[in-house]
Amino acid sequence: MLILGIDDAGRGPVIGPMIIAGCLIDSKYERELKNLGVKDSKQLTQKRREFLFEKIKELSIKYDFVIILPEEIDSSNKNKINLNELEAIKMAEVINKINDGKERIKVIIDCPSVSINKWKDYLKTKVENLSNLEINAEHKADVNYVEVSAASIIAKCIREKEMDKLREIYGEEIGSGYTSDPKTCTFLESNFKKHKNKGIFRKSWSTWKETCSKTKQQKLF
Repeated sequence: MLILGIDDAGRGPVIGPMIIAGCLIDSKYERELKNLGVKDSKQLTQKRREFLFEKIKELSIKYDFVIILPEEIDSSNKNKINLNELEAIKMAEVINKINDGKERIKVIIDCPSVSINKWKDYLKTKVENLSNLEINAEHKADVNYVEVSAASIIAKCIREKEMDKLREIYGEEIGSGYTSDPKTCTFLESNFKKHKNKGIFRKSWSTWKETCSKTKQQKLF
């Protein structure tokens, strides 16, 4: 059986892109992937992820990804397309790129929405060819299915490469891009005005709005 795992990376950061990745694997390689230590990317170091990414590329039939820049996330938000819907649109895009319609494929997606069935139905409206696909969406699929774990590793590695490009331009002080990172928060507070038109910040994020609001209040007082 062919299984297509799909997952995201960078859903929550205030800086940098979100990545959606898909990895098509023959189920006969599941055991080998598990023995290599393929699991949810959040449970691995970056060095280990990069090592496994190369192994996944060797064992997968095909993989692909899309990069969603902050400007597209903000634009979608402005057009009343929420993040869950945007992920569905982009995950369908990955499915369309990988699926050639020739063989039966079981698609397993780490679902970003609380309403799994409603979200899955929306995703299906964006898929070009459903005839050979069995689509499943679950919570914690990145933990429970090695194919989705593989997709999560690909997505995370691609995002790190994109963040490395930003660090070359803006310096290491940009941090991970996540608001849980003190370096990122300091960078945002110190540079949000200077770099606000550079396309690196998600301006529809509450963190961005709160930083702008806090700075305005400080100026008033």
